[in-house]
Amino acid sequence: QVQLEDSGGGSVQAGGSLRLSCAASGRTFNNYAIGWFRQAPGKERKFVAAINWSGGRTYYADSVKGRFTISRDNSKNAVYLQLNSLEPEDTAIYYCAARPDEYDLYGNNYPYWGQGTQVAVSS
Repeated sequence: QVQLEDSGGGSVQAGGSLRLSCAASGRTFNNYAIGWFRQAPGKERKFVAAINWSGGRTYYADSVKGRFTISRDNSKNAVYLQLNSLEPEDTAIYYCAARPDEYDLYGNNYPYWGQGTQVAVSS
């Protein structure tokens, strides 16, 4: 089992940046792919970005491509999501999630979740 803790959210103005962190504990972290998802008020949870176990492959939702960057440091059991050029539409609770082997675009395929971190972007 893997325990995840999200952090790094906050309130910023449009155009600003934040760096989200996902700290993991438990079983061998580098056996797991990590996905980031977000859920805006009154809306369904959506895929944001994912990274494979080694960090060698990443995937992004079209809405964040070129603005967000996912990375991981297996020596620190951590995954990061750098959010640049933030827009009000990025306002949501952001969650990291872990699954063994390869990443997946569907949240239901991730068995382990962090508690979420709030990102609020004002215009």
